[in-house]
Amino acid sequence: MAIEKSTMNKDLLQSTIDSIYPQLVEIRRTIHQNPELSFFEYKTSELIQKELSLIGIDFTVLANTGVVAEFGNEGGPCVALRADIDALPIVEENDIPYKSLHEGVMHACGHDMHTTMLLGATKILFDIKEKLPGKVKVIFQPGEEKTPGGASILLKEGLLELGQKPNVIFGQHVDPDATIGTVSFVEGPMLASADELYWTLRGHGVHAAQPHKGNDVIVAASALIQHLQTIVSRMRNPLYPGVLSVASIHAGSATNILPEELTMMGTLRSFNNEWRFEALEKIKIATSEICNLYGVEGVCTPSIGYPPLVTDSFATTVARAAARKVNDVANVEMFEPKMWAEDFAFYAEKIPACFWMLGVKPKDVVSMPGLHNPRFLPQEEAMKLGIAMFVQSTFEFFSSSLNRATNG
Repeated sequence: MAIEKSTMNKDLLQSTIDSIYPQLVEIRRTIHQNPELSFFEYKTSELIQKELSLIGIDFTVLANTGVVAEFGNEGGPCVALRADIDALPIVEENDIPYKSLHEGVMHACGHDMHTTMLLGATKILFDIKEKLPGKVKVIFQPGEEKTPGGASILLKEGLLELGQKPNVIFGQHVDPDATIGTVSFVEGPMLASADELYWTLRGHGVHAAQPHKGNDVIVAASALIQHLQTIVSRMRNPLYPGVLSVASIHAGSATNILPEELTMMGTLRSFNNEWRFEALEKIKIATSEICNLYGVEGVCTPSIGYPPLVTDSFATTVARAAARKVNDVANVEMFEPKMWAEDFAFYAEKIPACFWMLGVKPKDVVSMPGLHNPRFLPQEEAMKLGIAMFVQSTFEFFSSSLNRATNG
């Protein structure tokens, strides 16, 4: 199929988005008003399935609530587009007509926007499916906010083997630090791995006035916490970013009793998988040996989380080129890598991937409540640009792939 047939005039794309935007706003607000926690997104999944059926697309359900559909033409490459659909255990504090109806659950990370933007892009692409020189696979993924991550489960259930294996995958995330009209990219390491750390220290509890008759788990924990920071500061190549934080410590119930047990929780973040697993082993060894110095039994049990998200050079070049062609884009910027985590990283380990950040901050404000904040309220109008980015990146990928094939 000719390369020119895999493109859409940008004015036509914008007018098409404008025509379906009011309907998409209703969908987004319905999703926002009915948030569901990770792996329990049954109503959200039903809504997605209903919308795909109305468009006329066959779909497959994976991981109970995930929805995957594929359309286009045989004989060409395949591009995957992904959105996450779950919400967070947060009490919403926004005073809006479509405020969450589920007390203690909120779309505070923009997944309602992500889902709606992919639905909009799916409708546009499906309407011109005969002109596509390949396949489009759309992925509505559950459980991004909770390990082991919905992405890993979809992959285990055969996502890549379902239909045509994608040659590339694109995803996006709303960015409350960037003004609407901004799209930001990273080529290479973008977001960190995220492993949860759980400690249990056990000693012999005694009266606090007679510490010599027992084993002080609090003193042992204090020494351990101090040592753990040297794993980052003295056992890591300074060129490899890394963070080790103890975020919770619980022990004791009185002023005059040394407790028998202490528990701690924390996180390890890294851009380097090799150092990541070395550090996890050092943490376990240090826990045992330092606690032993104080006559305390200490165990660290890591919960392995998401790998680092590393974007592909070709995929990022394609998406960045698409951003420059979209009408609404005022800025195409570099995104400063963060020690956040995203299970989109699982896809990036398997196939070339690009994950960009979409500005959702109103133009007339200096700052807005951030992700996972009970007052997080992204600018709804940003969905137009997000839809355009999905569609234009798809066209740009097909065009680039066909050009490479022709010239190569």
